[in-house]
Amino acid sequence: MPAKSAAKAEAPVAKAPAKAPAAPAPSAQPPKKDIAQEPAKPKAEAPLDLTSLETRLKETKAIGLMTKIALKNQVDDLLNQFRAFYAGKLQTTLADLRRPYDLLVLKVLSLLQDSDPTLAAAIVASREAIWGILSDRAKFANFASN
Repeated sequence: MPAKSAAKAEAPVAKAPAKAPAAPAPSAQPPKKDIAQEPAKPKAEAPLDLTSLETRLKETKAIGLMTKIALKNQVDDLLNQFRAFYAGKLQTTLADLRRPYDLLVLKVLSLLQDSDPTLAAAIVASREAIWGILSDRAKFANFASN
């Protein structure tokens, strides 16, 4: 009888692994659908360049006039820091400049998220592209000369 008990004990163990592979297979399919859907969104929002971003920020009703002026001053200050950094006049690193950039982006997003979610989404989609321009000496020089 102990042999039968051992065989019965092994049978459920054998059935459990057979069911386990079947469960991950369906769950593996939905992430593929999500991955296929995600690239479509960034492609639609990716064309946001710095000029159109500036225009959209000026035109949005989500931010008041005084706040827009304050934001413009903060952007100008940040751009001046990048100019000084690339000219060798500011002893810092790009990593140190990333913090004020991120804080400024988060501030703008917090102002836009409820009243202009479309612009907020465009900024989120463009965030790394904008940083790519600021953090590259040649791209920044090209942008700053425009």
